[in-house]
Amino acid sequence: MPLTDRKVITFDVVGTLIDFETGILDYLQDRARAAGVKLSDQQLLEAYAVAEDHQHHLTPRLPFPSMMAPMYREMAAKLGLPASAQDVEGFRLSIPRWPAFADSVAALKRLRKRFRLVAMTNSDNWALSNFAKTLELPFDDMVTAEMVGWNKPDPQVFAFTRGRQSMEGYGFDDILHVAQSQYHDIAVAMGLGYHTCWIERRKGKPGAGATPVTEDVVIPNHHFGSLAELADAVDEGR
Repeated sequence: MPLTDRKVITFDVVGTLIDFETGILDYLQDRARAAGVKLSDQQLLEAYAVAEDHQHHLTPRLPFPSMMAPMYREMAAKLGLPASAQDVEGFRLSIPRWPAFADSVAALKRLRKRFRLVAMTNSDNWALSNFAKTLELPFDDMVTAEMVGWNKPDPQVFAFTRGRQSMEGYGFDDILHVAQSQYHDIAVAMGLGYHTCWIERRKGKPGAGATPVTEDVVIPNHHFGSLAELADAVDEGR
């Protein structure tokens, strides 16, 4: 079925539209330099992924900004980063500085000509308001873990979002779910029967970066290396 047969795109935000790995590395490398510790980007991203996976299993109902303090403390203990109260809270407060991917804003503007755009994120309302500003306010609707009371990959997040769209007259088959994370999004969305598009932001890079590792890669309906490629495919009627 062509992409253009859909009417709504639900987006994972962090990792798909917002370059969270750059945001994370900017903060953690700054703290590493302050401590006189030399760490590679890969070491930091992998430590973040492990800490997120641990914390997600401990507190699956917390939006991820509320998980960032214990995650930072776990990374600091393992990597020798400074762990004052200011260092810990500064990690969460770095969120407004996390950049958009270079293609996100322009691609979203193109996609909005054809689709209703919906943010569906594990962040809280404060973080998403900052991300939306960074992306130049592209969304017609926004759903956060703070609103739902659960994080992806819990199916309740998808059900909550679908319910909001049904109130606007859109059905299940109108929705395309677009995401970077196999762990948080693609596997569960495919299992629920969604038409799904994987934006493989780490295409050609080693490892899974800051995203927790999954054992198997689920094959989506559509697969692109960037959001611009998705917008191109839509413009071409694919």
